[in-house]
Amino acid sequence: MLTLDKVFDAQRVLKNIVRETSCVRASGIAPGVDLWLKPENLQNTGSFKLRGSGYKMANLTEEEKKRGVVACSAGNHAQGVALAASKQGIKSVICLPDSAPISKIEATKSYGAEVCLVEGVYDDAYNKALELRDSMGYTFVHPFDDEDVIAGQGTIALEIFKDLDDIDAIIVPVGGGGLISGIACAVKQIRPSVKVYGVQASGAPSMVKSIGGGAIERLPSVMTIADGIAVKQPGENTFRYVKEYVDDMAVVTEDEICSAILTLIEKQKMVAEGAGAVSVAAAMFNKFPVQGKKIVSVVSGGNIDVTILSRIIKRGLMKSGRVTNLLIELIDKPGQLKEVSRIIADLGGNVTSVHHERAGDTENINGCYLRVSMETRDYDHVNAIKNALKDEGLKVVDSIKFDV
Repeated sequence: MLTLDKVFDAQRVLKNIVRETSCVRASGIAPGVDLWLKPENLQNTGSFKLRGSGYKMANLTEEEKKRGVVACSAGNHAQGVALAASKQGIKSVICLPDSAPISKIEATKSYGAEVCLVEGVYDDAYNKALELRDSMGYTFVHPFDDEDVIAGQGTIALEIFKDLDDIDAIIVPVGGGGLISGIACAVKQIRPSVKVYGVQASGAPSMVKSIGGGAIERLPSVMTIADGIAVKQPGENTFRYVKEYVDDMAVVTEDEICSAILTLIEKQKMVAEGAGAVSVAAAMFNKFPVQGKKIVSVVSGGNIDVTILSRIIKRGLMKSGRVTNLLIELIDKPGQLKEVSRIIADLGGNVTSVHHERAGDTENINGCYLRVSMETRDYDHVNAIKNALKDEGLKVVDSIKFDV
C-alpha cells in the first residue's frame, strides 16, 4: 500500500517541477457551501498529470532513463510525460490515436516528445505503446495505475492542507482513479475525518460501477465531453485504494458539467475542461451532503478544446435557464408578434431570434407557430414569461424542442 512517506518524498522531488496551485475561494457557485477550488488547471501543462509523471521519471533507474519512456494518451497524460521527461533529459515517445486534436498533438511535441500517430482509437495507441516497450526497451508510463504516479498525484492533498486546515471534504474527478487514489491515501493518513468524494461523468462511470459491483468492470463504451476521465476500466491498484479510502462516489450529467464550465468562466474567470469541472458540478448540484460544510473541489485540468467551447457554453446557458426556446401557437392575424414581443419585453426577456411558421399541425386552421429564442435570467424568469403568455390567451407548446 502507498505510504505517506512516499507522498512526502514526491513533494520534495517535484518542488522544482510543478507549480504549487493555491486554493481559491469560490463564492456564489454552490449556495450553502463554503466552496474552495484547487486550480490544477493552472498547473504546468494545464493539468495535474505532471505531478505523477514527474515523480515517475525521478524514480527510474539510470539504465531506464537512458533507454527512454513510452506512453499513450490523447491529452493531459501525454503532455505531462513529455515535459517531465524533457526536464530530466529522457527520451519520450507518445503514442496518440490519429484522431487526436491537432492542438494536442502539437502541444505534446512542444514539450519535447516524439509523437507516434496510430491509426484507430485509444486502445490501438495503447497496444502500439506496449509494442514499442517490448521491442525498444522503453519504460511504459501508465496514466494512473502506478504507485509512483499515484504518489505524485497525492501531493495535491499536502498542498490543500497547507492552505486550509479546517476543511470537511475534498471532491475529486475520477477517471482511471490515479488522482483520487493519491489524494485519498494521503488524506486518510493525515486527517481521517476529512471526507473524500469521487465524481465521474454519467457517460463513463467505470469506477462507480466497479465499486458498486464489488469488482473491476470494463464498460463496453464511454461517451462524454469530459474526455480526460473517459476511462472504460479502472486500474487494479486504484480500484483497491478507492474501495479502501474513498467515502462516496457520484455521477454528473453532461448538462451539469456544461453548467459548471460556464459558471467557472463567469464567476471565477477560470477555464476548466470537462474532466476538471465535474468536481464543481457535484458541489453545484448537491451530489454529496456538503451543505454548511467547507469543501475543496479539485479542478483537475483546463485543456479544453476551444473548438467545442462555444457549444459547451450554449448548453450550459440552456441548462441554467439563461437561454430559452419557446414554441408558441398563434392565430395568424396582424399584431400577434407585436403582442408576444411586448409581453416578453415587459418582463425583461431579450429576444435573440424569431421564426414564424404557417405550415404545421395546429389545432386551428388559421393557426401558426412562432419559434422564439431569448436570453433570460433563470428558470423562475422563464416560468414567469410562460405564465404571462398563457394569461394573455396564448398557447405555449413545451413538448417541441428546437436549436438556439
